[in-house]
Amino acid sequence: MDDSNVQDIPKVYRAIQDKSNEIGFAMPSDVYVGTLLKTLISSKPKGRFLELGTGIGLSLSWMIDGLDAESKLITLDNDPELIEIAHTFFGKDTRVDIVCDDGAEWIKNYEGEHFDLIFADAWPGKYGQLEETLNLLKVGGFYVIDDMLAQPNWPEGHDKNVEELVAHLESREDLNLTKMNWSTGVVLAVKTK
Repeated sequence: MDDSNVQDIPKVYRAIQDKSNEIGFAMPSDVYVGTLLKTLISSKPKGRFLELGTGIGLSLSWMIDGLDAESKLITLDNDPELIEIAHTFFGKDTRVDIVCDDGAEWIKNYEGEHFDLIFADAWPGKYGQLEETLNLLKVGGFYVIDDMLAQPNWPEGHDKNVEELVAHLESREDLNLTKMNWSTGVVLAVKTK
C-alpha cells in the first residue's frame, strides 16, 4: 500500500497551498492528518465539529470535504489575516462558522452543543484549556491532536510539553486513545464517559 498516493484531495486544497506559499505561512497541516480528519468526520452524519487553529484552512478543507449536508463545523483562530483568507475560500458554506477570537476565551465562554469531533491544532484546547475542551466533547466523540513528533518549528523545551500532554491523556479514565507514530505524530482519542 502506498499511503502517499492520496487521490481524494479537496478541490480547493492546491489553491490554499498556493496562498500559503504566497504569504509565507510556515505551519501548514499535513495531508495525512487531513485524510484522517475527513474520514473521522464522515463517520458522524449530522455531526457537530470544532477546529481550534484554523491557520490558512488546509485542514479545514479536508474537514469540510467530510461533512454531510446537515453537519455543522466551527473553526477558529486568533489571526485576522488568516481568518480572512479562510473566509475567501469557505465563507459561503452555511455549514461552517469561521470565528476570529482568542481560543482560550472562546473555549471558556462557549455555551452551545457539544461536539462529535474536536481537532485541537493550537495551544488552546491542546496544552491550555484541555479540561474545558474535553468537556465540550460528546461521549463517543473524537479528540484529535497532531504534531506530537518533533517538528522543526518547535521552541526549545517543547518536547516536555508533548510528553506531559500525552502522559496526561493516557492516564485519563474517560478516554481511549491511540498514539500514531505517523504523519506529524497523531493522538486519536475517543471520549468514553
